[in-house]
Amino acid sequence: MRSSKSRSRSKNNRNNNNRSGVNVVNRVFDSSGPEGKVRGTPQQIIEKYNQLARDAQLAGDRVATENFQQHAEHYLRLLAEAMREQEAKREQQEAQNRDRQAERDRERNERIERQERESNSGQAQQPTDPASAPQPDVAGDSGLVATPEETAPKPKRPRKPRRKKNDGEQPQAQPDASPEAGPEAAE
Repeated sequence: MRSSKSRSRSKNNRNNNNRSGVNVVNRVFDSSGPEGKVRGTPQQIIEKYNQLARDAQLAGDRVATENFQQHAEHYLRLLAEAMREQEAKREQQEAQNRDRQAERDRERNERIERQERESNSGQAQQPTDPASAPQPDVAGDSGLVATPEETAPKPKRPRKPRRKKNDGEQPQAQPDASPEAGPEAAE
């Protein structure tokens, strides 16, 4: 049979591990106060206990007033601690983001400087204008045979005449410029 000590220790460890990853500010708690359970976020519970403390003070019950104020103070401390943790986490994230940005800027500046050095050293060796660079000789003997299509000049196709837009009138037929145009020009 297991001892109750080991069981309770592991239960406490499990609860502590789970609490660290939970957002306490928005978490819903069940508080067992003197007037029964109060359920809500820490801010809602604080407001409820403060209201109960005011009511008890108006009723003249100093013990209940102090009790409600202590319950409210507990959740106030819990909320304050959660807010401090969130602020510390936010500041840590901002510091990491600044470091990352500084690293990116440094790498970018190094890359630009390296490119400038390479382009400056390359300018002494290579001309900057690609048109003035030596071109390969393509007119020489490439070992290919010229075909008649490559050597014969291509005949020009006659252009179709443009039609003028008339407002509501029929388009007028224009005479063909060349009689040799054939059926393509008649369209």
